[in-house]
Amino acid sequence: MASSMAIDILRVTQQYSLYSTSVLFTIGTIGNLFNILVFTTLKLFRNNQCVLYVVTESIANILQLTTFALLYILPAIHQIDPATSSLFWCKFRGMVISSCTLISFSTICFSASHQYLSTSHVFYLRQLFTIKLTRFLICTSVIISILHNIPFGIFTEMQASVCGIFDQNMLNYIFYFYYPVLSGLLPVLIASVFSFLAYNNVRRIVRRQIPIVRRRLDQQLTAMILIRIIVFIVLTLPYDIERMYTYIAKVNQSNQLYFAIINLTGSVLATLFNLNYAVR
Repeated sequence: MASSMAIDILRVTQQYSLYSTSVLFTIGTIGNLFNILVFTTLKLFRNNQCVLYVVTESIANILQLTTFALLYILPAIHQIDPATSSLFWCKFRGMVISSCTLISFSTICFSASHQYLSTSHVFYLRQLFTIKLTRFLICTSVIISILHNIPFGIFTEMQASVCGIFDQNMLNYIFYFYYPVLSGLLPVLIASVFSFLAYNNVRRIVRRQIPIVRRRLDQQLTAMILIRIIVFIVLTLPYDIERMYTYIAKVNQSNQLYFAIINLTGSVLATLFNLNYAVR
């Protein structure tokens, strides 16, 4: 009875992952392309450094959503997961996902810190972020993210037709540092602090002698970033906690029903996590 129920839950999980990923890919790709189009064509945003972060994040989001979509669409089309037969795809997909995650999350932190500095009442702080520095930070973020994920490609391998990372030291790094820190608490903490400080700056912005158009633009961008940070926190932390729990609790298929329930829970939380790349 439990075995039959576990099989049914796993089947539902597979179908849910396929359809939810397809919907997120469609909506997210359209939304991110719209962001790129709007922020690169309107003169109002053309000289705003924060827009470069938004565009960079949108590009990373499109790559991320495309990779996630292929993870479920390709097995559905070919009736077999290509990652179990192609070592290149096995390694490449993990590197793209982790690289795009770090790039996307770093641009969120950069945009929050930039908005805080650009709305500061201290003139020196407002002059810190320039177009040149913004481009440098984006390029540095991309390079570091790619270099950081080279070990993911090195340690990802196929064993008994299973694609994954089996090195214990690498697994410890992923579940004790990558998930809780790099893609969890660190970007959440940085983005939260700077967005809160930027919000306080905007509340006092009416006292400064600046053009009304610039004032409204700062207020709109700060509100947009603040909402983005709140959504980011709500969608990110549950997924990271679930991934760490699955590893620490050593969830495996010895208890099929428990494994199936955890698998379904993880799929739902992964969908919420992937909303980070679909909403902006």
